[in-house]
Amino acid sequence: MKPEELIDQIIEIATEAGITIRDIYLKGNFEREIKSDNTPVTSADLAAHKIICERLTALTPDIPVLSEEAADIPLSVRESWKRYWLVDPLDGTGEFIAGSGDFSVIIALVEHNRPVMGVVYVPMTQVCYYAIAGLGAYKRTDKQEVRISSRQIANRDQVSLRLAVSRRQDPQSVLTLLNHPKHCELVVMGGAALKSCLVAEGRADCYVRVGPTGEWDTGAAQIIVEEAGGQLMDTELQPLTYNERESLENPNFIVVGAPNLEWDKILIGE
Repeated sequence: MKPEELIDQIIEIATEAGITIRDIYLKGNFEREIKSDNTPVTSADLAAHKIICERLTALTPDIPVLSEEAADIPLSVRESWKRYWLVDPLDGTGEFIAGSGDFSVIIALVEHNRPVMGVVYVPMTQVCYYAIAGLGAYKRTDKQEVRISSRQIANRDQVSLRLAVSRRQDPQSVLTLLNHPKHCELVVMGGAALKSCLVAEGRADCYVRVGPTGEWDTGAAQIIVEEAGGQLMDTELQPLTYNERESLENPNFIVVGAPNLEWDKILIGE
């Protein structure tokens, strides 16, 4: 099946997982553990993982699923995959635990090492961002669906760049990576995918991520940003690729809304 033939069912699966996460969050009676990589996982992550994997397997039994919560699949197995689902059942587990509400469900379809479809569903606002390669990026709410576009800036000197930063991040750690930080405004949001979606819909111009993330954190966001007119790149300004390494950890990356700007001059170091 083509991505456009699957999108509504994928949004439905993400929504179902999101409703489960939201119920657990509102009740506040979740279990919490620390994984071997020293990151937190909760019973909400695991419940969403179970729903998504079961539903995807039933929908497309011939397409393998790679989820953050079952990622111990060696490259020797994965490298034969020409097409697979890349899933983060709950992006922003730290925000979930902290009670900010800034977390999402992420499902991407990857073909030949590049995402071709992505869904980011936000349980607490019931907003869904999605994109399909060649068909644009969209934001769907219970009232409407609109096509989204990143903000295109013709002249860097005529505007202040709007930087998406985490609620729990020291803004100075981002500003020190950019030239002319005094000409920047901060847009605060938790969750890697949600900050990328801010860039995709033009509410922020840039998001710089320094620190560990997994491929599941960026797959859906990358296609959404690209279809909105932006780019998600490593700090050498090359698009991220997927399922090409034994490790599933991403390099540091930058999400930009206006690729025409001289980001090699704006981004000054790691």
